[in-house]
Amino acid sequence: MSVWSVAEPRRLTFDEPVTALRVRVVNGTVNVVGTDESSARLEVSAVEGPPLTVTQKDGTLTVAYDDLPWKGFLEWLDRKGRRRDVLVSLAVPAATRVEVGVVGATAVVSGLDGRTEVKGVSGDTTLVGLAGPVRATTISGSVEAQALTGDLRLSSVSGDLTVMEGSCPSVKAESVSGSIILDLDPAGGPTDVGLSSVSGEIAIRLPHPTDAEVEANTAGGTISNAFEELHVSGPWGAHKVTGRLGTGNGRLRATTVSGSIALLRRPPTEDEPWGPASGGPGGSGEEQEDDATGTAPDATADTSGPSAEPGGAADTVTDRTTDKKVF
Repeated sequence: MSVWSVAEPRRLTFDEPVTALRVRVVNGTVNVVGTDESSARLEVSAVEGPPLTVTQKDGTLTVAYDDLPWKGFLEWLDRKGRRRDVLVSLAVPAATRVEVGVVGATAVVSGLDGRTEVKGVSGDTTLVGLAGPVRATTISGSVEAQALTGDLRLSSVSGDLTVMEGSCPSVKAESVSGSIILDLDPAGGPTDVGLSSVSGEIAIRLPHPTDAEVEANTAGGTISNAFEELHVSGPWGAHKVTGRLGTGNGRLRATTVSGSIALLRRPPTEDEPWGPASGGPGGSGEEQEDDATGTAPDATADTSGPSAEPGGAADTVTDRTTDKKVF
């Protein structure tokens, strides 16, 4: 077993194989990225408070505080009141199994094929391009996930849960008061989706066409439905939407007590510019004037315009990942 105590900025390279990574920190930022390399690298750019202990044993690399255990992590309190703040970046083989625990810190995890688990108290979590099973639990921090292809499990008390370009075989998310936003990738196959909330809003954007058996209900909230194939029913105050989309190979279940539910339809050709050829706005007005003068409209005029993707959350995720280089 090899042990290092890191009390100041430092870089370490681990030549021995790393198959599992465990990180537990308080405040600051943790970046973990999967690479094609066989070795692992660690850079601690800043550390304030007690030193971090780095341990490598039997293929497991641990970067953590000695008094911050993984078990009971979400109930941990720094009773001594010491200030802690770190900036930790790790590059590990893509197949590495990763556990990250953050208290008040931001966690960014990307490019991994192995199992990933993140626990957060108040820090935000960003997950990008993960191919293995993923589980993320947070109390008040938000979780943003983009381009995930493995089974996904999300849990929150008051933090928002957002999944963009999701093509996961299974998505399960639950929240007490935080919102749940799910955007399914048209390229993905049938998906088993289960979402539940107490008072948080639920919004689901489905590709068109899509195949799913749908059942969504709310006891006191409202339901917005963009699919004619689905039927909305229910007594005063309680609403339920049920039905089959396409062949019904997938499954969608959404439940909330007082929050609203929105089922949104992704346009079939949303990556194309709107105009006469696409049947969207633009069939009159300026383009008609071009025709009247005998001048052909510029075919590339609309291609630089904003995409119909829900770019707010997706762009934010991408920027946050690419801007933070590991080394």
